[in-house]
Formats: sequence, structure tokens, C-alpha cells
Amino acid sequence: MSSPIVRRKTRQVQIGNVWVGSDHPVMVQSMTNTDTADAEATARQVFELWRAGSEAVRITVNSAEAAAQVANIKIKLENWGCKVPLVGDFHFNGDRLLRDYPDCAEALAKYRINPGNVGKGAKRDEKFAYMIEKAIEYKKPVRIGVNWGSLDQAIAARMMDENSKRAQPLTAEAVMREALIVSALESADQAIAWGLSPDQILLSCKVSHVQDLIAVYRDLGARCDYPLHLGLTEAGMGSKGIVASSAALAVLMQEGIGDTIRISLTPEPNGDRTKEVVVAQELLQTMGLRSFTPLVTACPGCGRTTSTVFQELAQDIQSFLREQMPVWRAQYPGVEEMKVAVMGCVVNGPGESKLADIGISLPGTGEVPVCPVYVDGEKDVTLKGDNVAQEFQAIVENYVVTRYGENGSKRRADAPKIIPLAQI
Repeated sequence: MSSPIVRRKTRQVQIGNVWVGSDHPVMVQSMTNTDTADAEATARQVFELWRAGSEAVRITVNSAEAAAQVANIKIKLENWGCKVPLVGDFHFNGDRLLRDYPDCAEALAKYRINPGNVGKGAKRDEKFAYMIEKAIEYKKPVRIGVNWGSLDQAIAARMMDENSKRAQPLTAEAVMREALIVSALESADQAIAWGLSPDQILLSCKVSHVQDLIAVYRDLGARCDYPLHLGLTEAGMGSKGIVASSAALAVLMQEGIGDTIRISLTPEPNGDRTKEVVVAQELLQTMGLRSFTPLVTACPGCGRTTSTVFQELAQDIQSFLREQMPVWRAQYPGVEEMKVAVMGCVVNGPGESKLADIGISLPGTGEVPVCPVYVDGEKDVTLKGDNVAQEFQAIVENYVVTRYGENGSKRRADAPKIIPLAQI
């Protein structure tokens, strides 16, 4: 038996209707890439991200036009049955936008402030203080998010100067990592001095290299008790971004570090933004930290499985499960932990299918063209013919209703109405 992961003890911070911290599950975040001034497009993408499982969605608030639409976006979402917390991403002019658009300040569930680009010198302190004052006024938590690419140059210069006077100077990389941590912690101290509660603060120190991220967060986690937002910034596209993010975040979460995560994937042109949510969920689920949707066990294929039938069926079933989860999650408590197997031949097929809650073993090359289906470890039925995929999907759906329906009867009666994506 593997030992359970022991989370680093943190404060607990409320973000809208979601709590973040060591007493609560690691939260999945995402971010839109629409122009926030386009309320319809932004609300639709937020809805898609939420429907995929994002528990908070960050939107860019970079202009008067964007700030003017934030409250409208929230109203649209609530009309669609979506109450996901919206996080405002502020940079150079956040103080002015929070001042000029009080509806925006109120509608957001959290403010993200990067101390490295709020301003410079005394003006920086003045702007940062004003944004903290607004967070206090509107009772909003704040993520103080330091970024490698926009580090406060005053702090970096100060620390480089101090390092040069050391008997044994640190490397430039080590000084920069320390500067990130100092920037985050000093900014948090300033916010508290101006009146923000420590229970309204989250921190992040994002970099774009795996080993740097691990080193920074290990040190940061040891020096404070604020909840930490994890993410490899500018992770990249496709498999590179997924692998790099997973490598860094998995190490940290295995050590109990991290309370909310985002996978910063660059989508393909016109690609699906929700992929970053799916990757975050699957990372947490495969590590045993949370369950979001039934995952399909499927073999990689070999010379015994020259047909693509089992690959297509595995893909279809996984897509079907994800599509159903927004409804199933409310109606059938526990369904996210269901185990499904789609196997390609007789070697491991029956065994893996028996170990799953529900599984199917397809025939390999040269095998008898029949597909035994196993339910709760027992052979239930044998499928054959051209409609195996549809018949197995129906068996899975019936299994969900019969196994999880009775315990979820009260939840079904109280389940919120979710408007289908096609209708918004």
C-alpha cells in the first residue's frame, strides 16, 4: 500500500463559493483567451471551461472596455446556471480600473496582482496599496502572483547587489529564485500592513523551467503558510506543455505542496481551451488526489491488435463519459470514481475487465469475433456484430443509473439545472 500524500498545512481562503487551502481538495483553475470586452465570447468560454470542470476561471481585465463588461459576464453565466468564481487578472492599470468600475470590483471573486508590473518605485507602492484597499473594501481575496518574466527589478537589483558582497556569491539563477520568493513574501507583508487579512492571500511564483519551479516552491512553501497556486508559466504547446507541467507539478504535489493548479497550455490555432482543464484533472486523478470523471483503462496495442476497433471504442467511451459528467456529477454521487476498461485481446483483456467496475474485452487478430463484457468482476453478456460500441455505451449508462442512482436520489431532486452547451 502506498502512503497517502500529506498536504502542507496552510491558511484557508474563500474564493466565491470555493475554498482553497490544505483543508480542501486541490482546486483546478483555468483562464480565458478571449477579449474580455466581448462579453458574449468570454462568457461562453468561461461556461465551457466550467462545464469541463474548472472551479475558478481567470479573465483578463486590462482595459476600460474589459472592466465595463465583467459584471455583464457574471450575469450571463448565472443565467446559464454557472456560478463559477471569476478571477480578475490585473497588471499595469488595475488600480484605475478598480476605481472607475466598481461593478467590476464587486463581480470578481478574486484579484490577481503581479507586484512586478503594478508600477515603479513610490508609484508602485501607491498603486499596489490602492488595489489592496479595494480588496479590503469589497472583501475579496488576492493572489499575489510573481512571475519570472516580470520580476520587480528593484528587488532583483537589490538582491544582486547584496549577493555581490557575499564571501561566496550565489549563482545568478539562485539569486533570481530568491528574488521571486522575497517579492511575493514582502508584498504579502505589505498587504497585511495595509489591512488585508492573511486569510485573504494566496501566493504564486511562476517560472517556465521545471527544476526552477520545483526549487522555488519548495523554498516558498517552507517559509509561509499561505495557500500556493501552482503552474509552470508559458509551458508551451501539445505534449511538451503537458509533460513539462505534469513533471513539475507532480513532484511538488507529491510533497504536499500546492493548493490550486493551472496547466498553462498554448492551444493549437482555434484549439479547444478546455484541454488545460482536462490535463489538470487527469494529473490530480492519476496521482490519487481527487476524482473527476471515470477514466478508461486501455491497452497500448501490439501485433495482436492490428484492428483499430478497440482504440476507437476506448476513445468514444472516454469522450462519452466526459460529455455526461456535467449532468452525472449532480445526479449520481460517486460516479467520478467508476473504473472502465476497454481492452484489445484475450491476453490481458478479461483480467483487466474483471478488475474494472465495467469492462469489455475485444477480440484480437485471429480471435473469435466476440466481446465479453464484465460487470463488477463477473461476466455479464457477450456482444458481437457491428453495434458493439453502441451496445457497450448503453450498458455503461445503465450501470451508472443502477449503481449510483439510488444513493444519489436526493441529489437528483436538488440538482441545479444546467443549460446544455448547444443552447447558450
